[in-house]
Amino acid sequence: MNDVGEAFALAFHLIGAFDDELLNIIQLSLRVSLSAVACAVALGFASGAFLAVKTFRGRSFLIGMFNAFMGLPPVVVGLVVYLFLSRSGPLGMLGLLYTPSAMIIAQVLLIFPIITALSYQVISDLHRHYIDFFRSLGLSSGVIVRTLLWEGRFSLLTVALAGFGRATAEVGAVLLVGGNIKDSTRVMTTAIVLETSKGNLALALALGIILVALSLFISLAVQCLRHRHELFP
Repeated sequence: MNDVGEAFALAFHLIGAFDDELLNIIQLSLRVSLSAVACAVALGFASGAFLAVKTFRGRSFLIGMFNAFMGLPPVVVGLVVYLFLSRSGPLGMLGLLYTPSAMIIAQVLLIFPIITALSYQVISDLHRHYIDFFRSLGLSSGVIVRTLLWEGRFSLLTVALAGFGRATAEVGAVLLVGGNIKDSTRVMTTAIVLETSKGNLALALALGIILVALSLFISLAVQCLRHRHELFP
């Protein structure tokens, strides 16, 4: 019990002292995850809106595939990216394996189906609600999509948050393609696994506390924005 208490005390000391190793890991984690979420949001919102507004052959199949891919095993995604980026793979000449770029690619592939499927649901519900109004005005597809994205912006922000939570919590894929290299590809989740296995509970706990606090902060920020919109639409 004393060891656990000491570990927590040292963890808070590391946080309060702005430990260099801790800050480097957090900075890299945020850079990788935010970059992946930005790419996945740009692609996912566009794909979700296209599937919601357009009708074409194979649409139901694509929607089903995106829903199925929401549960992709991270290690499988990491393995596929590893095979493509390895020296013998088709993209090996780019030299991206064991770099933050490889980790971003893996996270984009993981969260893109999630953001696409969830944004499709949000935009599809809005489209069904406004479809008669849009038809009466004779609006183009581009205008309709922009209108729906704006109307659903707070729900879509929650979708982006879900993608960010998935990205920051990911271990398997980023460990495979990043290699967990110190000061290069070591992010919060992989560092927690490594430091726990080494018995360095203080650093692992400090990273865990930061990870949970970050998720809570973003969630509260989204709730505040939603509440403000409801009070002052």
